[in-house]
Amino acid sequence: MLKIAVQKSGRLYEESVKLLKECGIHLNNGNKQLRTTAENFPLEVFFLRDDDIPQYVFDGVADIGIVGENVFLEKNKALDLVYRLGFGKCRLSIAIPKEKQYASVEDLAGLKIATTYAHLTQEFLLKNNIDAEIHEISGSVEIAPGIGLADAICDLVSSGSTLFTNGLKEVETILSSEAVLVATKDLSAEKTILLDKLLMRINAVKMARNNKYILLNAPNHQLENISAILPGSKSPTIVPLATAGWSSIQSVVNENDFWEVIEKLKALEAEGILVVPIEKMIM
Repeated sequence: MLKIAVQKSGRLYEESVKLLKECGIHLNNGNKQLRTTAENFPLEVFFLRDDDIPQYVFDGVADIGIVGENVFLEKNKALDLVYRLGFGKCRLSIAIPKEKQYASVEDLAGLKIATTYAHLTQEFLLKNNIDAEIHEISGSVEIAPGIGLADAICDLVSSGSTLFTNGLKEVETILSSEAVLVATKDLSAEKTILLDKLLMRINAVKMARNNKYILLNAPNHQLENISAILPGSKSPTIVPLATAGWSSIQSVVNENDFWEVIEKLKALEAEGILVVPIEKMIM
């Protein structure tokens, strides 16, 4: 049985559980159990503090874990980064009081920087040959400059609203982070097979999220042009319509290109464009 550690609460919990459910894995986590077994897949789930997940995987208590990339890199454990999951996106940034002047990273020299991420902050300072003092604290980092504990902070930023509320401005981004799937380096052959099965499901879910299924009608004289912008997984499906000179076209469009593709299709006389969400996409 494969053992996975996920966050028990916080910003990654809901998305992690949602992902497992979209992979067809049924969990019974009533009454906030800290340990449960899937009903229809050989998977045992541990619900842990985010900061503890890399250690549990490193120690072999769990085989794999879903954790913020920022935590994975900060804990600096010898684990394999198996898959970038695409949710929980944020950045680790240095911020200073908004009234302070800032021209370049050299302006951090001599400052006291409060952070929960001492390892990553130190790496950034060393990389840029900056001599600054790191003051490691466990929480409420954003208030440190306001109470005189530090001159600057290094903390996670999503929207930036917390920084704004506390009179801070973002000046340097150390890391762009997202949820990642990590694994122990000592995974057995049997568990590697189970992990590969899980990854196939995760990839199918992620590809479905990133793509839309599109159906449209178009005149036959535009089929070659439309096919050039609608390749699908290999090529679009084209079916003749009862109306002479017209065909129905079916394909897949990446979410990032969607509106640009729609505009091109309209310019090529496409009609009756229907867009359908994809539940799973297996290549």
